[in-house]
Amino acid sequence: MMILPALAVAANVLMLPIGPGRVVLAEPGYTDLANGRPTKVSAIVKAAAPVKFLLFGESHDNKNHKEALADIIRALDAEGRTVIVGLEMFTRPNQKNLNPWSMGYWSEEQFQAEADWKNQWGFDYSIYKPLFDVVKELRLPMVALNVPRDWVRAVTRRTYESLPDDVKGQVPPIDRSNANHKMVFDALMGDHPPTASQPDMYGAQVYWDTAMADSALKAMKHWPDSGDRIMVILAGSGHVIYGQGINYRLYQQGGMASVSVIGLDGDTPTKVRASIGNFTLMR
Repeated sequence: MMILPALAVAANVLMLPIGPGRVVLAEPGYTDLANGRPTKVSAIVKAAAPVKFLLFGESHDNKNHKEALADIIRALDAEGRTVIVGLEMFTRPNQKNLNPWSMGYWSEEQFQAEADWKNQWGFDYSIYKPLFDVVKELRLPMVALNVPRDWVRAVTRRTYESLPDDVKGQVPPIDRSNANHKMVFDALMGDHPPTASQPDMYGAQVYWDTAMADSALKAMKHWPDSGDRIMVILAGSGHVIYGQGINYRLYQQGGMASVSVIGLDGDTPTKVRASIGNFTLMR
């Protein structure tokens, strides 16, 4: 499965002409993009009060982003929210191997082995440990958002239409009409245009976001409707930025609004378009 470039690398993606043209200086720590001021986790929790989805767009190799998300989850829990954690890192067939960790039954070694961490994701487990620790500490359910990688690869190498009917039936039909999403995708891909062996990379990205939103919406239906329930989704920033990825599909498929935190790498204040999200976390 293709991995989108980190936002710190594709710096131009932070200033795309999407939404209002206001520019904010994102600084180390949290920045509230509504007013351009430094802020705290408590402000994110307050902003998330009316929604059922909070998305954190991470850099996969940045442990600080996982530590920050763990802090947000603890704050949501302390505020009385019933938190569910949705993860890009696991595919749907692996769902059965997530619950024993959440319930405290498995050691780290068992969890990594049974959930097939190395093959499911591949990044060093220690990078994600802060997140998995808070999941176990608070006994939070996790949801495997991703679909089998073979499905995404099949779209990349051929087209969505080439998928078998039984596979297509498990995810809503893809909609390629969002020009803003295509702009984000093109900026992220930069010098990596489609190739003869991967002609439909954009279709695969749309399919990927559509599928993860579908997984999240289906999972939320498993629990009784409750005003305090919220799913915190961790995915690469390319799936979240400008509200054009998973968040766009959550609204398209289920009418669900969301709040987003965009993780940035490093500690150098950076100008960003205010519309990239609701908050940034630079660390």
